[in-house]
Amino acid sequence: MKKKLLILVTAFTACAAVAEKPNIIFIYGDDIGYGDIGCYGGEVNTAAIDALAEEGVRFTGGYCTAATCTPSRYSLLTGEYAFRNKGAQILPGNAPLIIDPSRPTIAAFLRDNGYKTMLSGKWHLGLGSPTEPLDWNGEIKPGPKEVGFEQSFHMAATADRVPSVYIKDGRVVNLDASDPIQVNYQEPVGTDPTGISHPQLLKLQADEQHGKTIVNGVSRIGWMSGGNSARFKDEDMADTYLNKAVDFIEANKEDPFFLYFAPNENHVPRVVHPRFQGATSLGPRGDALAVFDWCVGRLVQTLKEAGQYENTLFVVSSDNGPVLFDGYWEAGIERQGTHDASGPWRGGKYSRWEGGTRVPFIVTWPGKSKPGISDAIVSQVDLYASVAELIGKPMPKNAGQDGQPLMGAFLGEELDGREYVIQEALTQIAVRKGNWKYVPPGSVTERLGIMTWKKGSGWKETKVEEPGLLFHLTEDPTEENNLAAVYPDRVEEMKAIIQQVAPEKAVGEKGLNKKQLGF
Repeated sequence: MKKKLLILVTAFTACAAVAEKPNIIFIYGDDIGYGDIGCYGGEVNTAAIDALAEEGVRFTGGYCTAATCTPSRYSLLTGEYAFRNKGAQILPGNAPLIIDPSRPTIAAFLRDNGYKTMLSGKWHLGLGSPTEPLDWNGEIKPGPKEVGFEQSFHMAATADRVPSVYIKDGRVVNLDASDPIQVNYQEPVGTDPTGISHPQLLKLQADEQHGKTIVNGVSRIGWMSGGNSARFKDEDMADTYLNKAVDFIEANKEDPFFLYFAPNENHVPRVVHPRFQGATSLGPRGDALAVFDWCVGRLVQTLKEAGQYENTLFVVSSDNGPVLFDGYWEAGIERQGTHDASGPWRGGKYSRWEGGTRVPFIVTWPGKSKPGISDAIVSQVDLYASVAELIGKPMPKNAGQDGQPLMGAFLGEELDGREYVIQEALTQIAVRKGNWKYVPPGSVTERLGIMTWKKGSGWKETKVEEPGLLFHLTEDPTEENNLAAVYPDRVEEMKAIIQQVAPEKAVGEKGLNKKQLGF
C-alpha cells in the first residue's frame, strides 16, 4: 500500500511539474571538489549555495561522469557516457565540435518543447567542422546554436587555452577585421611574446605546457596571434558571464527558459577581480570559490526580483573533482591549510579515485523539493532523462541512452537512485555499486597535491594489477584497503557490469598521455 501511495504522490508531482513547466538552470562549476562547498564541510563561506541546499536536496552520492572537463560536459548535455564518443577527451582550443547536431542535446530537446535556451560560460566541446579548418574571423559553426542553444556567450575551450576571446552567437566579440585571429597548437604563429620567451611579462608564473602566448599577463596553452581588441581580461570574466546570464533571465521571465551557466571558477588561471582578491585564506583558489558562490547568489537574487525563483529548478554541481596545482604557481597547495577539497574521498581531477568524479550535487525547486540530504546514487548523465520526465515529454529516440529518469530522487520524493554508476578518467573507467567500488586493471593517474597530506606537484600513476581493486567505500573512503582477494564473487559482479555497459573497457588501458591532457 505504501509503495502504491508513493507512486501516486510521485505521479502527482510530475503532473504538477508538467502544468507549470519550470525554468531550469544548470550552474556548472569547474574543478570544484566535493569538499569545496560549505554544506559539504568546506572552509570557504558559500552561503548562497548552502541556502539553495537548505531548500532542496544535497546528494552525498552525486557524480559527474568523468574526472576531466570535456567528457563530463558532453555527458551532461547528451545523456550519454563520453567513452562512447572517442573524441570526447580534453580538447585543444581549436578542436572541431564533438557533439553530433543530428542527436538532440538537452538544450535542443527543451528548445523544441517551448523553452528559451542559453549558454553562458565555458564550452570546451569543440567548434566547427572536422573536415574544414576553422576560421575564427567569420561565422563559427557548427557550435552551441547547432546543438540547441538559441543564445550563447562563451569561450572556445578553457581560460588557459587560446583563443582567449569571447564568442557570442557564433562570432568573436569585438574582433577587428584588420587584426585577424590565428590559432595553432602544433607550432608558433605570429610574434606575440610567450611565457617561456618573456617570463618577465607574466603576473602569474606557469609551467612549460602553459607557457605559450601571453594574454593579459598570463601565458596559455597554445599559440595565438591577432584579435588584440577581442582578447578577454581574466579579472572581468566572472562578471561578464554573470551579466549575460542575468540579461537572459530578465528578457525571458515571461517564458520558460533553460540556462546553462558554466563559469570559469575555479579552473586555472585563477585570476579573480580585485574585489575578491584575499576574500579567503586559501589564496586564489579559495577566492575563486567565493566568486562562484557570489555568482549563484546574484542569479538567485535576479530570479526573485523577476518573480521566477519559485518557478525555477536549480542544479548546482561541478564537471570533475578538484586540483590544487594545474600549471600555474598560485600557492593552491601551500595555502590549503586544513581545507580538504575532495572531502573524505581520495584523489581528484584526472583520477579514477572517488574524488575525481564524486562532486557537490544540489537540486532545488523552491517549494517543490522535499528538503534533505540524500545518499542516493545519481549522475549528471541522468539529468536529461529526468528533465524529460519533469516536463512530461518523451525522450528523443536517438539521445540520452545512458541516463535514467530520477526526478523523484532529485526532488527528494524517492530514496533510491541508480543501482550503479560508471566513473571515467582519461579513457579508463571504474564502477560503483552500492557501497562497493571496483577499479579494473590498468593505471590510476593523478595530479599530486590534491589532498592535504600530498605535498608537491607533478604526476603519479598507480599501476593496477589483475584482478583489479575492490573497496568498501563506507568503511574505506580513501580507497586503501583492497578487498579483491577477499570477495572474488563481488569482483566478478562488478566486472560483469563493465562488460555489459562498456565491453571495450573490460580490459584495462594505459593511463596518462599528452593527447588526453590537451597538450
